[in-house]
Amino acid sequence: MSSTSHATLRYTTLRLGIFLGCLVLAAVLAYTGVLPEGIGRSNPLWILLLALVLSAPLSYILLRRQRDAMAEQIAGGVDRAKAKLSANRSMEDDAA
Repeated sequence: MSSTSHATLRYTTLRLGIFLGCLVLAAVLAYTGVLPEGIGRSNPLWILLLALVLSAPLSYILLRRQRDAMAEQIAGGVDRAKAKLSANRSMEDDAA
C-alpha cells in the first residue's frame, strides 16, 4: 500500500480540524470580549467567517505535504482511468 493511498481523506480531515480549531478560538475570543462580536445578530456569521479567514492560510502553510500527496493520488487515479479507457477503446477497435 503506497503512502498516498488515503491522502485525500487525510488532507480533508486535517483541513477540517484546522477549521474547527479556528472556529473554537474565534468563538472563545469573541465571547470573552477580545474580538468584537459583530453587529446585532451577526455574531454566528462573523465567527464563522473569521474562522474561515484564519484557517485558509494556516491550511495552505501547514498542509503542504498532505496537499502534494493528495495531488499525486488524484493524478494517479486519472492516469489509471485514462489507461483503462484507452484499453477499452482498443478492445472495441479490435472487435470491429
